Amino acid sequence: MPANILAIGGSNSRKSINKQWASYVALQVPNSLVRTLDLNDFVMPIYGIDLEREKGIPPQAMVFRQHVEWADGIVVSLAEHNGSYTTSIKNVIDWTSRINKAIWMHKPMFLTATAPGSRGAINVLQHALTYFPRLGANIVGTFSLPFYRENFNMDEGILDEDLEASFEKEIKVFKQSVSALVSH
Repeated sequence: MPANILAIGGSNSRKSINKQWASYVALQVPNSLVRTLDLNDFVMPIYGIDLEREKGIPPQAMVFRQHVEWADGIVVSLAEHNGSYTTSIKNVIDWTSRINKAIWMHKPMFLTATAPGSRGAINVLQHALTYFPRLGANIVGTFSLPFYRENFNMDEGILDEDLEASFEKEIKVFKQSVSALVSH
């Protein structure tokens, strides 16, 4: 039985390197069906309690939750804006958490980040490591990919040998976790 892997790039850029990277990572799980989400499909008003009371939860948040329900494993690749989350993913998280705070449903998650620069969006990744578990994330692997364009392409994968070795070590645990979940 194939595993359902949900890939989410934490940016609403039409050319998001994090969306590309999340898709690549998800495709590393053998015998899987990969669904890559585009945050542009989940544009909602900025969350506010008054807005929620007046209009309720937007249907896009419900749809996002349904995608998470479908998944056996989740890959999230976070873009970094000013050292933190992009507004696009933070707003999706804020609205979806109003349905159920455990938005990630304790499913195995590979949490990653990439950026064009040398730090590889490490600030947002470190922040998410403490924040996402409070939202039901079962983080079983993490990886930061610096210098995205120099270190990666979709045809060859990770080009730097040391980065490739680190990635393989982390993705192995994610693959095992998903496999164990699907085989039950």
